Amino acid sequence: MSIGPMIQAWRLFQKQSLESVSDLSGLSIDQLEQIEEDQVDPSVTTLQVIAAALRIPPAWLFDSPQSFTYLFTDSEQLEDFDTSQSDPVTVRILTGSRLNRSLYVLLTTLMEADDPKVLRTAEVSLRSLVKQSRRSAVSWQQRPSGHFEPPSD
Repeated sequence: MSIGPMIQAWRLFQKQSLESVSDLSGLSIDQLEQIEEDQVDPSVTTLQVIAAALRIPPAWLFDSPQSFTYLFTDSEQLEDFDTSQSDPVTVRILTGSRLNRSLYVLLTTLMEADDPKVLRTAEVSLRSLVKQSRRSAVSWQQRPSGHFEPPSD
């Protein structure tokens, strides 16, 4: 799907008018209408400005806001959630982040920062956490007596 309808979907999902997005982004209403109607292909800078006005990471503009309702919906309400129209990679990420929704938002924010040092630091930290989680696969409650246990409160 093209970017114009996605931008319009996000604007409507955020309950914002063209005027409010225009005010927040500094783009004219005519320009926004042309983008939403796919008459104009927006530049990366324009997409960043629109995303900032909508208070979402720019990468989210490439998928339907309905895909991201998964992040903000209670587990009980997700039984009839249709992911067939969503990008399969996004669906896998959202499914994995269901237990800790803020993790997805944090990772997206790090990726959007586009700072190689920050991204490398995050990658090293995540790899270290994965290694630690593999080593401590047995929970504290299931370890045999005599093993180190954390201090009790």
